[in-house]
Parts: sequence; structure tokens; C-alpha cells
Amino acid sequence: MHCLRTTVAKLRPLTAAQSLSQNRLAERGLRMFQPKRHLNSSVAAEPFLNGTSSNYVEEMYYAWLENPRNVHKSWDIFFRNANAGALPGAAYQSPPSLSGTRVQALVGAQPNVEKLVEDHLAVQSLIRAYQVRGHHIAKLDPLDISCVDFDDAPCAVGFQNVGFYGLTQSDLDKVFRLPTTTFIGGKESALPLREIIRRLEMAYCQHIGVEFMFINDVEQCQWIRQKFETPEVMKFNLEEKRTLLARMIRSTRFEEFLQRKWSSEKRFGLEGCESLIPALKTIIDKSSQSGVESVILGMPHRGRLNVLANVIRKDLDQIFCQFDSKLEAADEGSGDVKYHLGMYHKRMNRVSDREIMMSLMANPSHLEAVDPVVQGKTKAEQFYCGDTQGKRVMSILLHGDAAFAGQGIVYETFHLSDLPSYTTHGTIHVVVNNQIGFTTDPRMARSSPYPTDVARVVNAPIFHVNADDPEAVMYVCSVAAEWRNTFHKDVVVDLVCYRRNGHNEMDEPMFTQPLMYKKIKKQKGVLQTFSEKLIAEGVVTTQEYEEEVAKYDKICEEAYTRSKDEKILHIKHWLDSPWPGFFTQEGHPKSMSCPPTGISEDELGHIGNIAASVPLEDFTIHGGLSRILKGRANMVSQRLCDWALGEYMAFGSLLKEGIHVRLSGQDVERGTFSHRHHVLHDQNVDKRICIPMNYISPDQAPYTVCNSSLSEYGVLGFELGFAMASPNALVLWEAQFGDFHNTAQCIIDQFISSGQAKWVRHNGIVLLLPHGMEGMGPEHSSARPERFLQMCNDDPDVFPLIVFTPKSLLRHPEAKSSFDDMLPGTDFKRIIPDDGPAAIRPEKVKRVIFCTGKIFYELTRERKNRGMDDDVAVLRIEQLSPFPFDLVKAEAERYPNADLVWCQEEHKNQGYYDYVKPRIRTTINRTRPVWYAGRGPAAAPATGNKQTHLTELQRLLDTALDLEAFSGKL
Repeated sequence: MHCLRTTVAKLRPLTAAQSLSQNRLAERGLRMFQPKRHLNSSVAAEPFLNGTSSNYVEEMYYAWLENPRNVHKSWDIFFRNANAGALPGAAYQSPPSLSGTRVQALVGAQPNVEKLVEDHLAVQSLIRAYQVRGHHIAKLDPLDISCVDFDDAPCAVGFQNVGFYGLTQSDLDKVFRLPTTTFIGGKESALPLREIIRRLEMAYCQHIGVEFMFINDVEQCQWIRQKFETPEVMKFNLEEKRTLLARMIRSTRFEEFLQRKWSSEKRFGLEGCESLIPALKTIIDKSSQSGVESVILGMPHRGRLNVLANVIRKDLDQIFCQFDSKLEAADEGSGDVKYHLGMYHKRMNRVSDREIMMSLMANPSHLEAVDPVVQGKTKAEQFYCGDTQGKRVMSILLHGDAAFAGQGIVYETFHLSDLPSYTTHGTIHVVVNNQIGFTTDPRMARSSPYPTDVARVVNAPIFHVNADDPEAVMYVCSVAAEWRNTFHKDVVVDLVCYRRNGHNEMDEPMFTQPLMYKKIKKQKGVLQTFSEKLIAEGVVTTQEYEEEVAKYDKICEEAYTRSKDEKILHIKHWLDSPWPGFFTQEGHPKSMSCPPTGISEDELGHIGNIAASVPLEDFTIHGGLSRILKGRANMVSQRLCDWALGEYMAFGSLLKEGIHVRLSGQDVERGTFSHRHHVLHDQNVDKRICIPMNYISPDQAPYTVCNSSLSEYGVLGFELGFAMASPNALVLWEAQFGDFHNTAQCIIDQFISSGQAKWVRHNGIVLLLPHGMEGMGPEHSSARPERFLQMCNDDPDVFPLIVFTPKSLLRHPEAKSSFDDMLPGTDFKRIIPDDGPAAIRPEKVKRVIFCTGKIFYELTRERKNRGMDDDVAVLRIEQLSPFPFDLVKAEAERYPNADLVWCQEEHKNQGYYDYVKPRIRTTINRTRPVWYAGRGPAAAPATGNKQTHLTELQRLLDTALDLEAFSGKL
């Protein structure tokens, strides 16, 4: 009870008053009186000044201090008497009677004061109950069959439940002063209890349900209360209602047009949630009015065609021609189905009178996988236009109810929302809540009452709304947009609707949800209900409504006619993130060459010195780090680079040229193996850091290196989205260990390896995957290179780049490169030939071993120990895909008398063997066999026993270097 309220402290007897020093009371300016030194013990126990009522008394007292007229006359007299020195029990007097005569002080009347306080506290509790649980009984479900499970917890609100709070039916007509935590009074400070309940019912228990009382920010809670509690706040003028009706017509008639023309085609229509279109348009209108210039959307397949047509405003003929079975595919790529495609479009927003760019991201059927991709692209656009607060670029994510609750990537994405290097300063989430998954109802699909409960972890307010009430939807979306613009935090709009058809138009939902779909068949369409309402209100006439319907139907028919002229799918119509400098307007790649990448000796020295320094003054680094920096300085003086310093040279030279570099992942700032140290930490000052790479040149590009949350799926998706925004950047994601990419496999399979083929998506994401068999067990040994090789199509224009990075080689004394390999005119070596004795007399060489990775160092060590440097050549293939056919051919011809061996440390059914063997054989026209030296097949990537590991390693080295190993074999 250290927070004993000051007011109560004044009113309590001596024992309580002594516990708060007079200095504290004086500082707060709240000294009312000095309690008497000698008090009767019975007076000392004031019954109404307990811990519960003291809060209320304090609230009244603060209001009285501000202005005595702020409180009821009885409280005014009470505080005046107490201030004059009266004991609390004697301070109460009845207010003046209607005749104006005063009643004498009632010393024994403290039970009346206690009842007054208790009744006000009861009303305050009742108001809070509506704010916390009013959504439990709101009329959210258009079908009125909601199975949202609140564990049978009673929601004690309403006229019939006032007794739960200690009030009676006779109190309903009593007037109560309203607390500061509600806005239901409007300009009135007191209301009868009956009116208080009525207004609370209107605010929280109609077609909108608000979840916000879990938010721990008082200002944000007050903001939301004001938006929903203020009397008659949800009022629209005639123009707004007419606009809303026009949008509902477009949304509904678009779906009906598709149903008439292509009744047997899957389209994942929006029937049952037609109000989604005006919902999105309201969000975009409000955001544009607030200064937003670019909106990036991600959504599943349901309603995508309608969003493309009526929100993004894609030409209808381009949508309709997608249904033409005779439409020829473009030359490039495999393409994708129409409800996975995206686009970008810049247009004038008629409400704000400002231009706005909108981009709908193409995505696969893997639900919610696009969420982090959208966030990454949004972050990149904000970064490149200097939008540090998210005022110009924003994202909107659409979700299905079952996926929002069921897909873990939703949680991962939410947890990026407020991280410094990942925040997009607030996302508006719109859940199309069908109240069903494919065929699974919520009772089997989630353990939480609402599908949106995951959003509570980041204090995002959740606005549930009955989607059959377009005006309520419009209001909620307007508030959501204002929230995002005001607080730059996430917000969720839960559109509680239904799915009029099955999962798609060919599906029969009665198999699994017979009662729900009997109800749906009887449900009147929302457009019909809404139009009848507006006609009855005199907002539009029946004729005006019918003319608006006919007008849009005509637009659709004309577009349908034009769509017949389309014969080829034009890629340029479906790009969601164009790279104009790299691709033509038609989406075809311009010719790209790979110029030399070397840099001057001076630049190498300068960047190396930066890597070995601490650019800030009075900055204390860890003693162990001092040794590392001295080691770097020593390497620079010897004109050598290990992996970490080589990475510094690569990044630093790009930054110096004005190319942004972003490195993201788990613990990448230091590096998993304590090798990178791109962010230095002052040992004496908390949170003081130094990033030397940002001190290379005054006009350099910024270097972003950021530790991520412990996520692979979400963070890789985010970086993929970031890399999508610009070709003039190097965006890298590093896995803590190579096999951690397993958890992000959806992003790799669906977006990275096939994104260009499906969507002509342009991307330059680089994956850094630590890989190597170190005898440390099956986990973290293999980055599974065989999977990536299988996904490649050997096209020289394929992006992105997968780099298998070292672990033990980070500190291997021989794993270093000279500055000579990095000077002007040099470039990446796809193959590193043998430069030892074998290369001097190649005709004498008996075996050529092709390999890649750290096995090279074990092979050359063993070769030297056996004195076989003249007999065996060891070549490193540094670029496996696209396969370097030309260089492999030249090296094989260089050693005409040698047999050819592929050696790898990975197991035979893993690693590179199945990929490289047929390519080497093709290169040499099958004139020689290609033998295998390595571990045998296995299910796990590596053994968990160190001795077994060493035995396997020695066996493969013996096989690789035994010149008789393959004699007599075919």
C-alpha cells in the first residue's frame, strides 16, 4: 500500500497520517488539514475509507481541488468541512434542500456517505465491465449462430444484472456522476443509471465489439473509449452513405458477374463478405488523407479478384481474360493461377485528391506466408524514401480466421512489429472471419475464443464488427486507420461474416456444416438489406439505386467484350514490384554482364584499417575484442584476408559505392562463431554501440546490421520482401546454422526458388548458411545443399544466391586470401584450380579430385602427408549452380591421363554428388567414369559420435587418395 492516496491519508487518523511525511504532502500541494493529536479509537476506524473506496474519494477530491463545481454539493461541503479541521465522520452534511434551508451537520451519517461511495464504485465497475466484456454479447454474427467460446464465463451486464454490483432496480432512475474513464456522457457529467446502461449497450453491445482493455497505455485506452462511447459518434452524411452504397454495388455485382459468366470456374469469391471492399477503400481513403503515399497489401485467395478490380483498380478486361482457357502463356516462366497473382498501380484517390501507389503482393496458397514479405517490402520502401515514422508508406494484411489462429507465421510477424530494424510503424490487419476454415469449424480449429487473440500479445486493439452492417464496418475501418496514423501501432479489424459458397465455388459445404449452410441459404444478401435501408431513409431512390447497378453492370460487360481480344498473358500486367533498370516494361530481362569486382590496394587497406579500429573516441571495448582487432590489423599489414575480413572488404567497398547493405539474422552483429563483430559495445556505457562499417566514407550508403528475433520463417520472409524493393542493394539473411533454414523452407520453396518462374518476381536476396561436418552431431552439420541444387534450373540469370559459409574454416590458418585476389581486374573464381606440383606436369597426374568446401583442406593435408602432391590434383568448384561447364571441361582436358573423382564429406544421398556427377559426365562427353569418394548413404546428416565421425572421415580420405581404389570397376 505504498501508494496510499494523499487525500485518504489526510482523512485517516494519526497512525496513517504519520506514515506519509508532511514534506511529501506539501510537495504535492494537497495539504488539507493536520489531523488532531488525540483521537478516539472508534473514530480512528473510518469504515468507508478502506482500500477500495479510497480510490473513489481521491478522484472526487482531485476534481474538487480543480473546481468545487466539478463535484456534487455534498462532496463540496464534505471537503470544505474536512479542510477546516472536522473529523471525516463529522465532515458530511446533507446538501441544501429545495427550499434553500440548510440541514445541520449529521455526525452519525457516515453510513450514508459509505452508501454513496459504494454506489458510485458499483457504477464505475459496471462501466468497466462493459468496456472489458461488452463484446461478449455484441451482435457480431450475421447468422446469429456464433460458437465463440468464453468458457461459460458470465457477462454480468444489462438492466437485469445490476444486483451483481450491489445496485437495485430502484437505483435505475438515480443520477450518478460519471468517472473520467468513460465518454458516454458527452457534455453531461452525470446520468441516471438507466441511461448509463443504455448508452453502454449502444457503444459496446451492438454490431461492434471492441477488445482493448488489455492495452497497458492509458492514453490509447482513452482514445478508443472516446471513439466508441461518445454519443452518436457513428453518424454519416448523405454523401458518405451514397459512396458506401456505390462501393457495395461494385463489390456485390462483380461477384455476381463472374458467377454468371464462369459458373464452373474456381474464383474464391467474396460472397458473404462483400463489405470487405468498402472496408479496404475506407482504410485507404483515411490513410491517404493522413499523408500516406504508398500502400502494400498482402492477402489470401478469397476475394483477391474483387480486391484487384475494385480496390487496386486493375483493368477488368485483364482479369476477365484470365478465365479464357485459350489464353496463351508468355514465353518466360511457368505462371500461376489468377487468384495468386499481384500487381502495382498508381492512381488518384478521389476522397483525398492525392496520388497513391498500391501494390498487391503475389503469393502462393500457403496461407499467411506473405505476411512477413509484405512487411519487409514496406520497411524497404520506408527506408529508401526516408520515411522513418511510417507516415508515407504503410501495409495492410488480410487474413482468414482459421489461418490467423492456426499459422505460426502470424505470431512471428506480429513479434517483428515493434523491433527497431523491422517495424513498419503499424499494420492494419483485416480478418475475413468466415467462422469456418475449409471444412473445420472453430471448435476444432483453435483453443482461444476469437481467431484474433494472437494480436493481444503486442497490445493491438481488436475491433470485431458484423460484416452485414456496412456502416459499422466503415466506421470501424475509419477508426483503425486513425489509430494507425495516431499511434503507429498494429490494429486488427475482425469482419465477422460467412462464406455463402463452399471453400471454392465447386465445393459442397453441406457435407460438413449442414446447419450453418441451411441458415446461409435463408440469409438475405447484404446489398439488398443495405439498399432497402437507405431507400427507406431517403438517402437514394429506388430508381437511383437501379441506375447505379445498371451502370456497373455495363462496365463489366464492356470489359468482358474487350477481354476477348486478349490472346497472350502479358507479364507486365502482373508485376507487383518492378525493377525498371533491370527489366523491360514487358518484364523481359535486359542483358546483364558481370564486370570485374576487384578494388584498389588503397581501398583494401583503408577498409581493412576501419575493420581493425574503433572510430569513436572514449569508447571502451572488451579485452578479447582488442586482440581480434589487432589480429585484423596484422592481416592487413600482410595483405591477407580471412573470411571475416574478406566479408568486411566486400561490404565496405559496396557501401563506398553507395550501395546499401543489409545483413539480418540471429546474432549476426557479433556472428554465431564470434568472428564478425560488426557492432562494438562500450563496456562502460549501456546501449552505447559503434558500427565501424558506417565510418568508411562521408558519402557512403548506410550499413544495416541487425540481430533478428529468434525466427527463421518470419525473418527470411521479411528480408525477401526487403530485397524486392530495389535492385541496388545487397540484402543478406544469415542462418545461425545452415540447417536452420528448415524452419523457413516455405519461403525458400514458394517464394525464392520459384518466385521468378511463377510471378516474374525480381529479387536479389542472399542466404548465408554455415555448413560443415565438424563431428558435432547431426544437428547444425549440414545446410542441406542437395535441396538447393535440386531446386535450381541452371539458368545463368537465376537469382537469388545461396552461399554455404564456413564454420571451422573461419579460423583455419590456410583459409586466407591475398589482396592480389581482390585487386582491379579480378572477379569471383567459379573454379579454383590446383596450383601445386601437379599443375606443373599435368600429364603425369593419375587422379583429379573435384570437391567443394572444407574437405579441400583435409584432402590436401592428407595428400601432403602421403607424399602424393605430384600424383593427385585437387580442384575446388566454388560455384555449383549454374554449373561451370566451361571451366570443368578445361580442367578435365588438362589432366588427360587421370581418373576423375568427386569427393565430399556429406553422405552419398546428400550433398552434391547426385547433382555434379551427371554434369561432369556431360562435360567430358562420358569419355571417363566419375567415381565417388565420401560417406555412404544415411538418413541423418551426420553421426552423433565423435569417434565414428573421425573414422568415417579417414575412410573417405583413404578412398579418395587410394589410386587403386577404383581399378577394375565399371
